Amino acid sequence: MPIFEYVCDDCGERYEKLVMSKSTKIACPKCDSSKHTIQLSVFAAPANGTKASNGGSSAPSGGGCCGGACGCQN
Repeated sequence: MPIFEYVCDDCGERYEKLVMSKSTKIACPKCDSSKHTIQLSVFAAPANGTKASNGGSSAPSGGGCCGGACGCQN
């Protein structure tokens, strides 16, 4: 069940929608228009599939995302 990002073609509102099936109605939450453009989602991932080294970073550890608690295998 992917979450898609949209921008309304009528009012410019940006919104996300959980799409359960192809029959899911997509409408702007601001103006209720069904005219929209799907946006490209941006996410971070290692380019070559390897884990980046911490290299003395001051990033927190032991909790939260990328601290091991989220299952990311930091």
